[in-house]
Amino acid sequence: MMTPANISRLVEKLSRMRGAALKVGQFLSIQDTHVLPKDVEEVFRRVQDSAHYMPHSQLEEVMRSSLGDDWSSYFSEFSPIPFAAASLGQVHSGVLAADVSPTGKEENVAVKVQFPNISRSIESDLGYLTWVLSIGRVLPKGLFLDKTIQVMRQELHDECDYNKEAAAATFFGSPKGLGRDPRYRVPWIWDRSTERVLVMQKMDGISVGSTTVETLPQPERDEIARRVLELCLKELFEFRMMQTDPNWSNFLWNGATRQVELIDFGATRSYSQQFMDRWMHLLQSAVAEDFDACVKWSEELGYLTGAESDAMRSAHVKSVTLLATPFRTSERLYDFGKGSEWSRITAEIRSLIPVMLQERLTPPPRETYSLNRKLSGAFLLASRLNAKVDAGKIWDSALKGYKFES
Repeated sequence: MMTPANISRLVEKLSRMRGAALKVGQFLSIQDTHVLPKDVEEVFRRVQDSAHYMPHSQLEEVMRSSLGDDWSSYFSEFSPIPFAAASLGQVHSGVLAADVSPTGKEENVAVKVQFPNISRSIESDLGYLTWVLSIGRVLPKGLFLDKTIQVMRQELHDECDYNKEAAAATFFGSPKGLGRDPRYRVPWIWDRSTERVLVMQKMDGISVGSTTVETLPQPERDEIARRVLELCLKELFEFRMMQTDPNWSNFLWNGATRQVELIDFGATRSYSQQFMDRWMHLLQSAVAEDFDACVKWSEELGYLTGAESDAMRSAHVKSVTLLATPFRTSERLYDFGKGSEWSRITAEIRSLIPVMLQERLTPPPRETYSLNRKLSGAFLLASRLNAKVDAGKIWDSALKGYKFES
């Protein structure tokens, strides 16, 4: 099936599907676990690099239907050529006119415009993707494709409503969120934004995943990785609300202001107190390397059923305790760089994956699909930056400040 010609045809088809295909690519390829066949990874990598833009007539239709026939009067400048692609739309540069700007002066903005009818195409697109991924059994059975697609379906439908993204961005920018923390910057949202057109303050930083950031001085790279990891735990254990997409083009580093700028809140998820209590207990147990407690809380959460083989139970607990290694000491900076202990640990975690894919009896809890993606992504970023981070102190602070329901 996966000949070069078939891969090219599949990339072309998936690129035109936009939302669903990009989401699957992010969902399956963001992790450094290598559970997918190389040719499947190649398909999704190329899809993310080659998504099609909408024709100008479609752009005009979306802007008119969302902001009115006189939509262009709101902008003193608007670039019809997008500068970035999103999984459900594309992003344009603009200058908001002074008379409608929240600051009373012209402001540079990013305008996210949703592809027409994207919400209606989700079901058919996911059906096609399910067929593509099922044919020839290219995915391991332990990935539970049906459950994965079900989770993605809900995420995609949620992300089709830019009003939800606007509300999430407003929370993160408020005093209850990150509004009082000068290390982070969250853009304001224009109050005339709609379900399909989102207008926000344009940030000035560069992607934390760019090669430019990778060449910054060591202290600067350490600080970026530290802030991303600290934000990750703050979202989980303080806000119980997390921006779950670890696409690092959504996280910018502004070297002039020394701020991490956050620009995309479409994949924001909330977690119940009960779920987060149990997940905190599991992470506590993993940090303490308490095997029995890890099994107990894994069963409480639904990672395990209680009927697993000894091999599956051991592999699961081992992977969780290995992942918690950076949190285990607060006495030194943890080295995520190449050739470090973390490199050995990630290799060991990957070696456990075949057992878990073969022996797993139940799919992971739906909340953990996005949560694990983001936490693993934070560690992966630290590794890419060759960063040294006081992860143990970050963990100790999160644990000390956490309030269990009972």
